[in-house]
Amino acid sequence: MGIKGLTKLLADNAPRGMKEQKFESYFGRKIAIDASMSIYQFLIVVGRSGTEMLTNEAGETTSHLVGMFSRTIRLLEAGIKPVYVFDGKPPDLKKEELAKRYSRREDATDDLAKATEIGNKEDIEKFSKRTVKVTPQHNDDCKKLLRLMGVPVVEAPSEAEAQCAALCKAEKVYAVASEDMDSLTFGASRFLRHLMDPSSKKIPVMEFDISQILEELELSMDQFIDLCILCGCDYCDSIRGIGPQTALKLVRQHGSMERILENINKERYQIPDDWPYEEARRLFKEPLVTDDEQTELKWAAPDEEGLVNFLVKENGFNIDRVTKAVEKIKTAKTKSSQGRLESFFKPVSTSAPVKRKETAETTEKGAANKKSKAGGGKKKK
Repeated sequence: MGIKGLTKLLADNAPRGMKEQKFESYFGRKIAIDASMSIYQFLIVVGRSGTEMLTNEAGETTSHLVGMFSRTIRLLEAGIKPVYVFDGKPPDLKKEELAKRYSRREDATDDLAKATEIGNKEDIEKFSKRTVKVTPQHNDDCKKLLRLMGVPVVEAPSEAEAQCAALCKAEKVYAVASEDMDSLTFGASRFLRHLMDPSSKKIPVMEFDISQILEELELSMDQFIDLCILCGCDYCDSIRGIGPQTALKLVRQHGSMERILENINKERYQIPDDWPYEEARRLFKEPLVTDDEQTELKWAAPDEEGLVNFLVKENGFNIDRVTKAVEKIKTAKTKSSQGRLESFFKPVSTSAPVKRKETAETTEKGAANKKSKAGGGKKKK
């Protein structure tokens, strides 16, 4: 779910903290990507039509593999160095939100059955997407694929967004890429939306800078976290009647959640019983993440034989497409001597040694092959 209404709130109140960027402008950048969010997008988009999706000969879904393979190649060809971060065990405070999601999927399954019986194609398309869930098998498949491609995988102990933010704060990556805004609340210095969108959409990447956002909102990071909790997050219900604009007004006026709750009109705004905002705040400020010193990020050469065995022999991909894709990855790595343009114009300090700018391991080229040509076999119902 992310933070309700946060994108519009920032667009209205902190526009200088947001900027549109070209996909190619991230050449040479290390980007932490919320893997589960990307896999979910692939499952509802790649090769899907109503209840049909791409499968291998065994009838196992391959949409997530097609999407992950083609989209990651596009990143590598553009000189981007992706790091995929996978969810671990969710915190207990998120159980209620997960239960709601389960209930919504159950309702969508019932609605899909009715739409299928009637033959309403529009409703079939709508409700079938609502039944999609990223499974442990989907995650394991993508982890295996990425490792064979030579792309680093990080398994978070808990929330992927929190682990992504930790990598960003430790300057192991330039930014975090996802569609949910939680990473900003976890303190990521830079956050990217639409990085993983298909090139056919031609949607620019939206970059958020947390320091600029806080400056424009005139809030501290602690106040920003309280603002996000008031807007509505995965860890606790929001206060009915308080939308994002009202939440911002209250935080600016009172400075903290405690003072807001002391002064709020309790007849107009009913605070939920046992509202766990303090625990939600703690989870945002002190999430369970892997120590950055223990996280080593390495981009390696692709395992061509392993990729052919996994994608072609096990999952029905076209061998020509796979071997050509492997060559694209290899070509990208051979151009690793190219650095970002600004590294050549960085001011030189006479009082300290010059710190060399990191170089990119991949080259800037065009988009990847269309997802429909990446392989993945036949359709199933």
